[in-house]
Amino acid sequence: MKLTEIRDNQGARKSRMRVGRGIGSGKGKTAGRGQKGAKARSGVSINGFEGGQMPLHMRIPKRGFNNKFAKDFAEVNLGLIQQAIDNGKLDASAVIDHAALKEAGLARGGKDGVRLLGKGELTAKVKFLVHGVSAGAKAAVENAGGLVELPEVAASEHEKKTARREVNKTAKAAKTAK
Repeated sequence: MKLTEIRDNQGARKSRMRVGRGIGSGKGKTAGRGQKGAKARSGVSINGFEGGQMPLHMRIPKRGFNNKFAKDFAEVNLGLIQQAIDNGKLDASAVIDHAALKEAGLARGGKDGVRLLGKGELTAKVKFLVHGVSAGAKAAVENAGGLVELPEVAASEHEKKTARREVNKTAKAAKTAK
């Protein structure tokens, strides 16, 4: 075999169909789009269009609320953590954080960190470094002799603006009181 003889297997790469290039190509004139109408035209997007009638997705009532500012936490129960410690997947003497839980296969997702939940029983003395913890989980960890630390979270832009607004209000009130 030579370097010049190397090529893809037969049928591995299919060349695209060139449409609208004469009747001999088999895809000339209307280019496989049929006759007239919205689907024959370019730049058409008729998904959900019902001929002027109110579309189904607009007729059905909407329910609930989707908070775009909600934090995305990987939720992990204490029972699963104890199970992982017993199986040797987690080291109880080391600090357990998001990376350790991910490595053990307990925390999936959670771009904003990990939140501990109190389902199950924890008997090992463990130190956690997580972004959220339920009251029951915190009590269970402390009863087992462990510790839960929450990292300092930087204030969001919204919180900074509201704090500035409050400072300005108090300054204005003090100024008018004089």
